[in-house]
Amino acid sequence: MELKCRENPIVMKLDTPEFKNLLTNEVLDLKKLFEKYHYEIRIAGGAVRDLLMGIQPKDLDFATTATPDELKQMFTNENIRMINMSGEKHGTITPRINDKENYEITTLRIDMITDGRHAEVEFTKDWKLDANRRDLTINSMFLGFDGSVYDYYFGYEDLRIRRVAFVGDADVRIKEDYLRIMRYFRFYGRIAEKPNNHDKETLEIIKKNVSGLGNISGERIWTELKKMLQGNFAGDLLKTMLDVGVGNYIGIPDPDIEELNKVLNRSQHLQLHPMSYLAALLRDIDAVTLLHSRLKFSGYDRDLAYFLVEHRGDKDDTRTLLPYEKLVLNTKMKQKNAIEYTHELLKYKGDENLLELFNKWEVPQFPVGGKILKDNGVPPGKMYGPIINKLKEIWIDNEYKQSADDLVKLIPNVIEEFANKNKTKH
Repeated sequence: MELKCRENPIVMKLDTPEFKNLLTNEVLDLKKLFEKYHYEIRIAGGAVRDLLMGIQPKDLDFATTATPDELKQMFTNENIRMINMSGEKHGTITPRINDKENYEITTLRIDMITDGRHAEVEFTKDWKLDANRRDLTINSMFLGFDGSVYDYYFGYEDLRIRRVAFVGDADVRIKEDYLRIMRYFRFYGRIAEKPNNHDKETLEIIKKNVSGLGNISGERIWTELKKMLQGNFAGDLLKTMLDVGVGNYIGIPDPDIEELNKVLNRSQHLQLHPMSYLAALLRDIDAVTLLHSRLKFSGYDRDLAYFLVEHRGDKDDTRTLLPYEKLVLNTKMKQKNAIEYTHELLKYKGDENLLELFNKWEVPQFPVGGKILKDNGVPPGKMYGPIINKLKEIWIDNEYKQSADDLVKLIPNVIEEFANKNKTKH
């Protein structure tokens, strides 16, 4: 693709504290090594974007004119260990510098054949061609060690006006890898200043290509979606994504937009967990199962979605916090998870007073266990579970005031109650 691009790609020289902080001993040693072997190397992609926004990058990726074989030869000569060789087929080698930092270094490349999921690559020494294969203009810039920002496709201008645009023709870019639809929304949340300032034509092109997401693995989709739901405008972006038809291809064929709107109105400011946004769209437990089978959540995220959907209904009790205390005290899961899930549930419901009470609540320890039953003459057997549950119920209803001794006195009554129940059954 012949795109309009800059004659002179250097748009500015960075001299910010964030840039200087990047130049650690390890980074400077890497630079010297490449100078020694006469290969060009620049910082690539996200770190350049972050620096231009005044953000300290979390990690650094590099691009180079050296081929993977040349890189391996260089690092071998210098006795530098290389790790994670799985990136090699994409042209990425990861050396461990000074036994301290790992850096991904990728050879400049052109995507020769793409099928919407994977690309066959050919290596190049042309920086512009490598920039041309990247997804968004704001991600297609490079940075020299002297602070020179190289921008071939006007990403610098787009970043200044907070515009998210594909490099060149959006339709071609998306068809190369349909995951770029998800990446568009994620980066919109990273850089845009308004929730709905999308370029209409871009959204139309996404809409036309959205079925391609059906061929992308759930894990890759969830990686992008989760990051998007942790960024700005998560709720608005989710609605825009559903408007362009993403739902059918990521496991939400029948989204509950009304519930999502309710949750956004009352809870958006509470920094919701990504699963709260998704749970709001899911009408019932079956919808959670369907979405999990598509996106392959971690056990923690999957169980949080089930928990939110199961317990989000109204709860009536004169002690308003009691139903939520019970969710923690009667749980079969790890108590730590039950506390975190209940905390998220109260955020989902937007009840800030209860949330504050719950945060202050100290989880009481139920004082009776199997050993106490045994010491008090209860014969071992199936009765232990029901007796403990019944005593716990009484203890909770009495606001956790009873000691082990108080509860032990109730054991004969509880056993008698069970015996009478069994008689009536027979």
